[in-house]
Amino acid sequence: MTTRRRVLRKLVACTAALGVTFTAGCAGAGSLGASDDEVTIALVSNSQMTDAQKLSSEFEAQNPGTKLKFITLSENQARAKITMSTAMGGSEFDVAMISNFETPQWARDGWLRNLSEYARQTPGYDENDFISSLRESLSYEGNMYAVPFYGESSFLMYRKDLFAQAGIQVPQDPNYQPTWQEVGQWADALKTGDRAGICLRGKPGWGEVLAPLDTVINTFGGRWFDEQWNAQLSSPQVRQAVNFYVDLVKRSGELGAASTGFQECANLFGQGQTAMWYDATSAVSVLEDPKEYPDLVGKIGYLPAPIVEKPNAGWLYTWALGIPKAAKNPDGAWKFISWMTSKDYMKLVGEKLGWARVPPGSRTSTYTDLPEYEAISKSYGPLTLRSIENATPNRPTVQPVPYTGIQFVGIPEFQDLGTRVSQQISAAIAGQKSVDDALTQSQEYAEVVGRTYQEK
Repeated sequence: MTTRRRVLRKLVACTAALGVTFTAGCAGAGSLGASDDEVTIALVSNSQMTDAQKLSSEFEAQNPGTKLKFITLSENQARAKITMSTAMGGSEFDVAMISNFETPQWARDGWLRNLSEYARQTPGYDENDFISSLRESLSYEGNMYAVPFYGESSFLMYRKDLFAQAGIQVPQDPNYQPTWQEVGQWADALKTGDRAGICLRGKPGWGEVLAPLDTVINTFGGRWFDEQWNAQLSSPQVRQAVNFYVDLVKRSGELGAASTGFQECANLFGQGQTAMWYDATSAVSVLEDPKEYPDLVGKIGYLPAPIVEKPNAGWLYTWALGIPKAAKNPDGAWKFISWMTSKDYMKLVGEKLGWARVPPGSRTSTYTDLPEYEAISKSYGPLTLRSIENATPNRPTVQPVPYTGIQFVGIPEFQDLGTRVSQQISAAIAGQKSVDDALTQSQEYAEVVGRTYQEK
């Protein structure tokens, strides 16, 4: 059985478990009732994507006759639905929100259209303005097959006022990187009866709990596979890292952590129910918006991703926009994509919704050519840019590995493998099983995948 068929079989099982149905998942499906000028866009329901929907009337005004149809889903459901539709050659979506995990693999498999060809024919679009690490992560054989809407690494967000009240002093050295041991001590000191010391994702999903946890595993010296594709999830380094993460969440983290993801942590931090939050640098688009959280203005501090052994532990990720090969309206899709990822869109967001809401981490010009954004992002803009530029997806761990990716393993099977392992970790966070038992089961899952690469 080919890798592609294996992945599709596993996706069917995963999506069935998630309760996602595919009424328009095959080639030609989803076209009933659609006009030639309709563009169907699949988005993850994060705040930046909601902003794009709010501003979409600006696009329609500039493109009379073009009708936009948005389909927004939670992260786990969006991944499953978009993957299944694209892999099956479906024409359900003209624009698909994907990441630097899917893009190189899908480009290699011929599932996506070459967007560099479109970009070069679009005056003023300037694909070279995208931050180089993101541009490379979305490229295959020198061409981009998705373009970034926003880019991110990960960092530690903390309430400066609560730190001061607790007598915690953070070194002001610009090169300072906190260790996870320090962060654990801070969380313990900051936890109160009605406030968590830190919020860490615990929700199942390879893009949920495994995103922060994998950076912890990497910097503790762990890895998913060794150079010969032998699974390493039961290694001492991985066990130490996962035990640290789970113990910290249970001891000083948020209540109900096993069902807490990015959005839930954002709400808790924004409402003052946690003193720290380790997560995506893109969170600033909401947290620093004075309309959203006026009480937080000037109170948030930012530090690089915590480390143990490996420096520059932050992840590299981008929510990007691609055009599936079988899209019904690829030209209309590119018109929308080039609008939503353009320099002018960044200015539009700032002027219409507030400069704090500008999608961060995609274009270098956002940090050099928008004085309004530079002024409001002094506390987090330079660190965001530095974290993205310093991320090392080709050298994600202390020891050598045969894969790329920091918060994921860049192989097709990881969608299924990561989901299964994340369920084990969430169960450990919920107290339903021990970390050792969770990793023993996870090791068995990883061994199955590893053997398929050893046999090639």
